[in-house]
Amino acid sequence: MEDLRIQNVNLEKFENLRAHRTEGFFSSKALVVRRGAPFRLSLQLGGRPFNPNIDYLKIKIMLGHLYVTIPVTYSTKVSTSNWKAYIDPRSLNVQRPSVFIFSPATASVGSYKFELCVYTQNAQKKCAYGKFILLCNPWCREDTVYIPFEDQREEYVQSDSGLLFIGTPRNLVSRPWSFDQYESGILETCLNLLQVSPQHQKNKRLDYLNRGNPIYIGRLVSAMINSEDDRGVLKGNWSDDFSQGVNPSLWTGSGDILRQWAQSGFSPVKYGQCWVFAGVMCTVMRAFGIPCRIVTNFNSAHDTNGNLVIEEYYSETGQKLHHSRDSIWNYHIWVECWMTRRDLGYGLDGWQVLDSTPQERSGGVFCCGPAPVKAVKDRRIDLNYDIPFVYAEVNADVRTIIVSDGRVLGYSTDTERVGSLICTKAVGSPRHQNITRDYKYIRSPTSSLTSRSSTMSEESTLSRARPSKGLVVLMTLDKAPVAGEPVSFTVKAINKQSVAKMVKVHLNAQAKEYNNSPSDTFWESHGVIQLAPMEVKVIQQQINPAQYEDAVGDNLINLAVVLEDVNSQERVLASEEFNIASPQLTIEVANEDSIVPNKEQTATVIFTNPFSYPVSGLLTVAGAGLIQGKAHFRMSPLRPGGKVEQDITFTPTMVGTKMLQADLSLANISSTIRGFKMVHVNRA
Repeated sequence: MEDLRIQNVNLEKFENLRAHRTEGFFSSKALVVRRGAPFRLSLQLGGRPFNPNIDYLKIKIMLGHLYVTIPVTYSTKVSTSNWKAYIDPRSLNVQRPSVFIFSPATASVGSYKFELCVYTQNAQKKCAYGKFILLCNPWCREDTVYIPFEDQREEYVQSDSGLLFIGTPRNLVSRPWSFDQYESGILETCLNLLQVSPQHQKNKRLDYLNRGNPIYIGRLVSAMINSEDDRGVLKGNWSDDFSQGVNPSLWTGSGDILRQWAQSGFSPVKYGQCWVFAGVMCTVMRAFGIPCRIVTNFNSAHDTNGNLVIEEYYSETGQKLHHSRDSIWNYHIWVECWMTRRDLGYGLDGWQVLDSTPQERSGGVFCCGPAPVKAVKDRRIDLNYDIPFVYAEVNADVRTIIVSDGRVLGYSTDTERVGSLICTKAVGSPRHQNITRDYKYIRSPTSSLTSRSSTMSEESTLSRARPSKGLVVLMTLDKAPVAGEPVSFTVKAINKQSVAKMVKVHLNAQAKEYNNSPSDTFWESHGVIQLAPMEVKVIQQQINPAQYEDAVGDNLINLAVVLEDVNSQERVLASEEFNIASPQLTIEVANEDSIVPNKEQTATVIFTNPFSYPVSGLLTVAGAGLIQGKAHFRMSPLRPGGKVEQDITFTPTMVGTKMLQADLSLANISSTIRGFKMVHVNRA
């Protein structure tokens, strides 16, 4: 009789993907499984049947040049810290035996090969080969990325779309982002990111060994998303010139970026800004099985000298000036990843800040984190990694200074503006979740609790200035500004003294990008008012749509008022930075309750022109798991107030909640109109 041999190894892909919650990676050529859990292989044998009394199996599992060789036993008992291979004797099929491979909960993330050999009594050896990709396992209690709630695992690991929030705290804008981790080739590109990293090139063995630790993975990925020190994915650009690449505001997801990076031989993709860096990093971390979410910090400080004071300068007529190396971005976006921090001791497990936007070096490399959110709140600046930098981003004081010809005319201090809102997408909902209290102690009006300590350098110009005692000015928006309507706001001028005052009123509006000083003034108003002793005077103002239309979209507006006491020359200032909400695209989906895979569906994208002039543009519709690639439609000029409807068809390929998103890039103004619709794809 012919001797025993292995004809084929069946990876039982469908069964294993389902058991390991990796069904989304079905398009991957390799089997994708999670560590800390067994997966099953079926052997098709040739020759005589398998005889457990005289035949035995060994399996060699390889990651690069690292390997472990283990016998296939008949004991189903496993240790969470060791590799194990076994046959369940209760269900042994001697013609098609099943072998279970169990990986430890600390195993390295990566692309593995295996060699499975059968040895017979006469020392004959027959082998078969295969591959699998191993990811972290947030369902496994022994894994350091274990997160205990199923709805959070669905949101932070399995979801391939999400929202990030921009705009201002009073007028949030939801920007859809497609993570695309299940799209063909994306997981393999994420693994290639580890392979081309400097850590891997320098010491492959040590890199493979370290990949079991999500702290190591997080720092490596944070550095590799930007291209400052390595062959990273994205090149940052905060200028107005994007002619050599793509304007960061035009990206709608991570898939196009990662594909372009891989196809170019790992040359950086141009260009990224903070939300793009964060979106791509979230894709990579979710692909690796590490729970990840995108976080927006509104009024995010970049404190270059570490004194926790950000200085902002204005002219005597309310024009914001660029005089300081310190800066406040209207918003800054990073990610949080969930992991255990055994390296830091007790109480710092949970969400960790990781920031791939290149701002400062950490350990000589442009990366940031993982900084435990709990350590940021408690200002544990003695711990790794980058806690002081993140602490300043959410806690610095703002000193506003009025200057003229090098002289300081007045100043004020705001201790609440920086980090005024920190938020992320709510679990299972398109709303935002306020997580500010996770990062900082909020000072209540009746509490003496100080949320931060701040010092001021001797050289600060503020040490030569004194706050005004005679005048107070307050400014508030009457409501959140909406495109096509006037921006209405109220200025309140207060005379604190018992003498009458003649006061000049200077109003100034400038358009600005979220991370830059404002550009030239586009609207201003100047006047004079009389204030009786102790009088409070209310001034109503508005900016008409025709005056601000070019600032609609991703731009913001810096609005300032300066009161000038004609007699004493005292000046006081109030300012407000706000966004004018863009119009949105509406998406309607037919037969929403009966959407199933592989059945064509219809959706309608609707746009109404709110501008005072005709607009035209290019409509792009995309949706991971819904549409292959992207659909493009040219929109003819649409008169003011006009409405257009565009039907599209899509065929879902995956079960679950998917995002259909549409972007209308207007031709005559640099603005993009966006919309999204969550689509629930049911099992057939």
